[in-house]
Amino acid sequence: MATAHIESRKEDIGEIVLLPGDPLRAKYIAENFLEDYKLVNSVRNMYAYTGYYKGKMVTVFSSGMGIPSVGIYAYELFKFYDVKKIIRIGTCGTIHKDVKLLDVVLADSAYSVSTFPLLFDGDTDKEYPASNLLNNLISNKAVELGSNIHRGKIITSDVFDPYVDHDKFISNFPEEEFMASEMEAFGLFYLAKKLGRDATCLLTVVDSKYDKRSLTSEEREQSLNEMITLALESVI
Repeated sequence: MATAHIESRKEDIGEIVLLPGDPLRAKYIAENFLEDYKLVNSVRNMYAYTGYYKGKMVTVFSSGMGIPSVGIYAYELFKFYDVKKIIRIGTCGTIHKDVKLLDVVLADSAYSVSTFPLLFDGDTDKEYPASNLLNNLISNKAVELGSNIHRGKIITSDVFDPYVDHDKFISNFPEEEFMASEMEAFGLFYLAKKLGRDATCLLTVVDSKYDKRSLTSEEREQSLNEMITLALESVI
């Protein structure tokens, strides 16, 4: 089957999907982590690859940036391709003093002022949970692998927050303890709840209001590889 945005056959998409925003990151994951992978989507250059990780069929599908874009791909994968589990993997900016550059954040929930759920079906909630099933699998695997992760609430924003005044930005959200800010998880978690699927979000911190140093490409790659390995190991 095909949709307006996905050309894949249903049998070419695995029940477990890793969802990076960047099409080239999807390509990188396939080339470096999957065996016997093949390109299964290139519509609008949103590359998707399906292959095997330690014998488990996995699809890596790029979603683009922002809630509207991730909403298209998450909805079509859940609704038309019978995907059961989606793990968004990406980058974020920390808004918590104890969360450092290159740390990994696992989202328990995502808060947003986005109107996506309202326009989709009239839902006015501002916060949606991640899957406890997936988060427990990831947390347990992190302990097994010796990976340190921060687990908590995150903010999903329609702006790239390093470009705006932090105090004005954060004043739009409740006075709660948020780990990080990113741009997609809220829409993904909403659709997972609506459609009865499992979804979560693993993020590597690449921006911080508390640490303005520039990261090297090697630092970014190593941290991203650790996050990708954690996601894959958690679902096999």
